[in-house]
Amino acid sequence: MSTAKDDVKALLDKLPDDCSLEDIQYHLYVVEKINKGIERASQEGTLSQDEVERKLSKWISK
Repeated sequence: MSTAKDDVKALLDKLPDDCSLEDIQYHLYVVEKINKGIERASQEGTLSQDEVERKLSKWISK
């Protein structure tokens, strides 16, 4: 398991050399949101495509 510092280093290696601090902050924000989503899905479970379509069908007009 990698540390937060390792994750940041890996992210910085992937970004272009001319990226701004704002670019770095944005990418860190996205990575954090993704990690929280994965953790939540692991704890609470996920829905199948059919379940999502059924739940959203009342909101989506066909």
